[in-house]
Amino acid sequence: MAFVDEAKFFVKAGDGGNGCISFRREKYVPKGGPNGGDGGSGGNVVIRATKKLQSLIDFRYRSHFKAENGVSGQGKDMHGRNGKDCLMEVPVGSVIKDSIMNEHLADLLLDGDMFVAAIGGEGGLGNPHFASGTNRTPRIATKGKKGEEKWLKIELKLIADVGLVGLPNAGKSTLLSRLSAANPKIADYPFTTLEPQLGVLQFKHHDPCIIADIPGLIEGASHGAGLGFTFLRHVERTKILLHLIDVSSETPEEDFRILENELCSYKQELNDKTKIIVLNKIDKVPLEDVRKLDQQLTSSGCKTIQISCLTGKGLQPLMTLLRKTLDGESSCY
Repeated sequence: MAFVDEAKFFVKAGDGGNGCISFRREKYVPKGGPNGGDGGSGGNVVIRATKKLQSLIDFRYRSHFKAENGVSGQGKDMHGRNGKDCLMEVPVGSVIKDSIMNEHLADLLLDGDMFVAAIGGEGGLGNPHFASGTNRTPRIATKGKKGEEKWLKIELKLIADVGLVGLPNAGKSTLLSRLSAANPKIADYPFTTLEPQLGVLQFKHHDPCIIADIPGLIEGASHGAGLGFTFLRHVERTKILLHLIDVSSETPEEDFRILENELCSYKQELNDKTKIIVLNKIDKVPLEDVRKLDQQLTSSGCKTIQISCLTGKGLQPLMTLLRKTLDGESSCY
């Protein structure tokens, strides 16, 4: 199933029901007064976050959401029923924005978070509201008000503990498959990952952590090269960024520089996140070259760890480091 992480949709709240003009007409009751009922209020359009959904795929098949109108009032003081709300369910981590002004309206971070996207119109008043000492037979009632309607935009930012970033073919998908039960596409050509992948890393005696694999960045992504910044919003909420570097590359230092520049070009705040540099494919190059690269990156203030996704070397220390870092024990490393 395709992964959809942004969509545009239309919401229309219900209109209020009209008020009623009616008078009491009963045998042996002379000069019966007004008894027109009020109209019911229109339903709201409500957006609720749920863990049951992982993408916005449903918006491909439905883009208009409308709540029920309120029912008009009737005689004998019978008020109209309120319209039913329209409940929309979206994944946890969804951001709701105005589609025209791009104004931030709501951030649904927790399961069950709700946002009223459109408010229903108020019901009209029946003629009893307009009775007075000088006007005992008012022939006035008000119409129900129109419900709100607008176009909105929704963006999904995955809720993950660890964000996995790197250049194409750095081994991100392979690492995700070794750390979790995820089964991403793995091949020896660039951009095998075309959409974010999630995996769950299980710890003994600790809460599991969620890892998000983001499609590979290349130089110039900030100008639209490759997949551009299409999916980088998904690492904005992560606690840790794993920078995966292919040590068998001809220029691993340059690869790291490119990755850092593109992340900062997207959003400077990403540079403030806890960062771990993972040197992958150490089975393909001499140990001395790996140590030299490790020393260069460590001297710049970066935390590094050496692994081989192919042989499994270093994976257990990496998992231990992730657990300690998430627990705030990174100083133990």
